Amino acid sequence: MDTGEKTQTQSEVMAQRHAHGRERIQFANAEDKQEFSKYPTKAGRRSLSRSISQSSTDSYSSAASYSDSSDDETSPREKTQANTHGSSDFCVKNIKQAEFGRREIEIAEQDMSALISLRKRAQGEKPLAGAKIVGCTHITAQTAVLIETLVALGAQCRWTACNIYSTQNEVAAALAESGVSVFAWKGESEDDFWWCIDRCVNTEGWQANMILDDGGDLTHWVYKKYPSVFKKARGIVEESVTGVHRLYQLSKAGKLCVPAMNVNDSVTKQKFDNLYCCRESILDGLKRTTDVMFGGKQVVVCGYGEVGKGCCTALKALGAIVCITEIDPICALQGCMDGFRVVKLNEVIRQMDLVITCTGNKNVVTREQLDRMKNGCIVCNMGHSNTEIDVASLRSPELTWERVRSQVDHIIWPDGKRVVLLAEGRLLNLSCSTVPTFVLSITATTQALALIELFNAPEGRYKQDVYLLPKKMDEYVASLHLPNFDAHLTELSDEQAKYMGLNKNGPFKPNYYRY
Repeated sequence: MDTGEKTQTQSEVMAQRHAHGRERIQFANAEDKQEFSKYPTKAGRRSLSRSISQSSTDSYSSAASYSDSSDDETSPREKTQANTHGSSDFCVKNIKQAEFGRREIEIAEQDMSALISLRKRAQGEKPLAGAKIVGCTHITAQTAVLIETLVALGAQCRWTACNIYSTQNEVAAALAESGVSVFAWKGESEDDFWWCIDRCVNTEGWQANMILDDGGDLTHWVYKKYPSVFKKARGIVEESVTGVHRLYQLSKAGKLCVPAMNVNDSVTKQKFDNLYCCRESILDGLKRTTDVMFGGKQVVVCGYGEVGKGCCTALKALGAIVCITEIDPICALQGCMDGFRVVKLNEVIRQMDLVITCTGNKNVVTREQLDRMKNGCIVCNMGHSNTEIDVASLRSPELTWERVRSQVDHIIWPDGKRVVLLAEGRLLNLSCSTVPTFVLSITATTQALALIELFNAPEGRYKQDVYLLPKKMDEYVASLHLPNFDAHLTELSDEQAKYMGLNKNGPFKPNYYRY
């Protein structure tokens, strides 16, 4: 029978066990061996020895890539590259990946219709003409749509990455090809990270007058190294808890000499990017890296803000047994009402299968707690900062680090216990998986409007302080996204508007309203 012959042929070419348990491929004939030799090997491209499951767990950059140059160990800083226009004012992994990156950006644009709509409406007016924006964000297809929108609105942009693992190399190449001075690649060292920030800021004949930051590192660098640039900036837009905290510290100390917009606490960022985005991306990141099954797992989520709420909702829905830690009695009470046990981490650390941090604070998980974790416990971070887990304490002589997958390390104790650390304690979803494009469209539109507002505000409207996005702008961002759902708003009658004391066109809620 044909089936029997086929089975026999497969068995002849199956791997035979090596003395140490590895498989060595044997070929039935010379033609099979010649055919196999056509495939790329480790020298140059991806190795066929990589399993399908490992390929599926590559971080955001390679998971969505057509091309992967991760085997090229040459530092981009040592390369001489130029785009097709002859410019070399950039530093990316491989400028030849630009075509693939352009496809990624085009795909992202399909689900970012509101931002594209804003681009089309405002590009005739060029509200950012004269703006010189230096940006430090995740460099992905979605943020590329934002960057190109800012350019279309008249801005000049120089960009770097706020996370050493989240950059999509092909997208960075596409931006460089389009003329944006971008300095970023996946897998930067700490030294590379600060070098890229400095290259963005310190360039001859160009001085930034606007800062778009995610985490506060760029703002901190400009404040410390280039005080004259900092003082002359028209404004700062910040989108993370960590970065906003740093801005408030500067303001409290009387050292914030420019107005800043706190995008993180805008409704359209908090309720959509933080809550709904993390509700989906936490599962994506964990599945890609560990293949874990959530049903019945004991999970502790540190922090029950919007990010924590999203993570807990998703994990609970898949059958995980979730408890939370909190410092805020209001958030703790919300957790109780949502059905989660509020605990101290030290009380439960020995029983946990999965520990997730999402506070934006430091030393949330300490070395002592890591020592007490059980074998196989998975530890990861969903907050912006990489300081939540005390990773530095794990780089000690008595512990062994074993890289088992991209962004997955086994930390091995002397007694053989293993703790699974993801993305070296950095942001899980953008380091290890993907983030829903539509949600990022909401945040990107908010950022663009904040930049336009600060850049065009008349002198005196904003003082040297930290401001929330005006409520009217929050509502405008939301309204731009409603057509995606074919949603139709009800309009107030004149009588109803008068009764409520509202303008028929908004804003519809006071600034103190909690959604």
